[in-house]
Amino acid sequence: MSPKTKILIVEDEMIIAANMSLQLTTLGYDVVGIMPKGEDALVHIKQSIPDIILLDIHLKGDLTGIETAQIIQEDFNIPIIYVTANADNAHFNKAKTTNPYAFISKPFKKLDLQRAIELTINRIQSEKESDTSLTDEKVSPFILSDCIFVRHHEKMVRVNITDILYIEAERNYCRIHSKNKEYLLAMTLKDMDDKLPNLHFLRVHRSFIVNLSHIDEIAKSHIVISKKAIPISGESKKLLLQHIQKI
Repeated sequence: MSPKTKILIVEDEMIIAANMSLQLTTLGYDVVGIMPKGEDALVHIKQSIPDIILLDIHLKGDLTGIETAQIIQEDFNIPIIYVTANADNAHFNKAKTTNPYAFISKPFKKLDLQRAIELTINRIQSEKESDTSLTDEKVSPFILSDCIFVRHHEKMVRVNITDILYIEAERNYCRIHSKNKEYLLAMTLKDMDDKLPNLHFLRVHRSFIVNLSHIDEIAKSHIVISKKAIPISGESKKLLLQHIQKI
C-alpha cells in the first residue's frame, strides 16, 4: 500500500480550513496540520516536510501567503496550491512568480479541491520521471571566462557568455535563454549564480539571473531583455545601478 499524500493547510479562516481538512481526509489524503499564519507554517515545515501545501494568498500576520511561498521556495522544494477568495490581477501576477501548481477560488467545491490535488500529484510524478530521465544531464557546466560548456543531447556544447540573455529558475533546474537556443540544466539557480562571473551577470530576482550587457530597459519594478519583462527587487535594482555606474 502506497503512503498517503501529506498535505499542510495554511489558512487563517478556521471554518474553511476545517472543512478543507475534512474533505481531504474523506478523499484519502493525510492532513498533517492546519496553520493560521505563514510564520507558523514555516516552523512546521522545518520539523516535518509535507508533500503539498494548500496556501491562502491573503493571510493575516506578518507574512502574506505569497511572501510565505517565496520563503518556502528558497529553502524547500514543496509544491504549492494557492487558495483565494479574491485574486485581483496584481496579486495573481505576483503569485504566478512563485510558480504555484494550481489556484483554487473560494468558495470551492469538493471536486475543485480533488482535481487540483490530483493534477498536482500527476505533475509531481512527471517531474520525478523527468529527473530520472535526466540523470545523464546532471553534470555541472564548465564555466570559463568567455563561455560555458553545457550538456545538451549527450554532448557538451559551447555557449558564449555574450550570447546568454538571462537564466531562469525552474524548481531544481535552471534554463539558459541565449540568442539562438535554450538549455535546461540540472542545477539550481543559486548554484549557477555561485559559478558565473559577476562581471557579466547579476541575480536580480529569486528566479532570474541576467546578463548585464543585454538589458534594454530598467523600469521601477522590472527590467526588459529581448522583450522579456523580468522582475527586479529593490535591493537588486540598487546593486544593478551601482554596477552600471562602475562600468
